Amino acid sequence: MLPPQDGFLFLDQAKFHQAFAADLDAQQSAFMAASQAPLSIASFTAAITTPAWKSKKSWALIPTGDEMIGQAGETFMAKRAGATIAEFKGGSHAIYVSQPKIVAELIEKAATSTKLDVAN
Repeated sequence: MLPPQDGFLFLDQAKFHQAFAADLDAQQSAFMAASQAPLSIASFTAAITTPAWKSKKSWALIPTGDEMIGQAGETFMAKRAGATIAEFKGGSHAIYVSQPKIVAELIEKAATSTKLDVAN
């Protein structure tokens, strides 16, 4: 991460590939680095009254090659949420780009195993 600018964070473009998208080709990774959306610092500090993961079923796809958060951090968060965990050997934080079929399969599995609760 680069130092905050006006309340937002960006990933260093020179380190983006290794930290965020190591399983993508250089061209895809460079495009993502150049077009990244800023991350608000407030997203880390804002008060949350009722986290959805405390009352809703959740699923987590943990790529073992994610160097952005890391497998241990992602596993901790997933277990804390009581998530159904799927692990992918390899992958990066950008697994949704590099392995869209794996991501879609997990979303489909989650969607078909959950009753629709329109009251909530």
